[in-house]
Amino acid sequence: MDRRSFLKLASLIPATALFGCKGTSQEKSQETAKDEAKKSDPVAVKVATLKGPTAMGLVKFMSEVEAKNITDNNYSFEILDAPDQVVAKVAQGDVDVASIPANLAATLFNKTKGAYKVACLNVLNVLYIVETGSAISKIADLKGKTLYASGKGAVPEYTLSYLLSKNGMTLGEDVQVEWKSEHTECVAALAQDPEGIALLPQPFVTVAQTKNSQIRIAIDLGAEWETVNPQSKLIAGVTIISSKLISDSPDAVTALLSHYKDSVEFAVDHPDDAATLVGKYGIVPEPIAKVALPKCNITYIDGADMKTALSSYLGILAEANPQSVGGQVPGDDFYFGA
Repeated sequence: MDRRSFLKLASLIPATALFGCKGTSQEKSQETAKDEAKKSDPVAVKVATLKGPTAMGLVKFMSEVEAKNITDNNYSFEILDAPDQVVAKVAQGDVDVASIPANLAATLFNKTKGAYKVACLNVLNVLYIVETGSAISKIADLKGKTLYASGKGAVPEYTLSYLLSKNGMTLGEDVQVEWKSEHTECVAALAQDPEGIALLPQPFVTVAQTKNSQIRIAIDLGAEWETVNPQSKLIAGVTIISSKLISDSPDAVTALLSHYKDSVEFAVDHPDDAATLVGKYGIVPEPIAKVALPKCNITYIDGADMKTALSSYLGILAEANPQSVGGQVPGDDFYFGA
């Protein structure tokens, strides 16, 4: 082919074919870079938790963020004293992640029309009836008694009400409760009442026992629950995540849950080290945390196992009192990653 024929043929071939599609490759590279940047851009993640076992499971995560060892997102944490404080922040959309009583997760899901989903179980049973004497050994012994308790409208109230009903009693009639706004108020009341009886969770049982060595665990409500429901577990706490965060920043959610699981495993496997952090963050003093942590049933259960356990638990509560879960047990869309 002579030079003139080659040039004529070349004029009919697009430049991209001759030079390896350079423009298209650049565009693809730019798009890939943008996608990677989008994945790596940190987002703000606000976490609210309750003073108690749920916060205890988070202390390693909090410490790593404070030390700047975790920087993939901009995490912030707030430890609150009572469930209604956390619920208010969730209802107002002020937090992205919250650790709350299991029944309130269902209630909020129903009331907010799915604005939050449950991601994992974080605490199993921690509820006990305690007293200074020896009059109480079974649920039936509570008849005619008045208890100190905190958690009205949450797991403590509905668990107690359910177990009383299974023993032929009605809360508010056969058994009275003097409701307090915080568990620490129950501990203080118990310390002042030699004949007092209280419904307390760990670690506040241990706190009470340090103030009065005569205080003993009379009834394990988790064991009582399993006696009447052998296939179900009493679930105290769960972690919920905003549906918006799940939709807008799935990588942030994946990172969050990975850090959270690591933190829970640290609290379970290294209770003494975790106790130091529990004391640092003002949840309970370190010496109490060392005793209480192994008793706090802190866990991390997600996926299908979470759904099976939680749906069973909520179903039992709803059968006894539909309002305990916000009117109805949530459907499959309540469960993230299940």
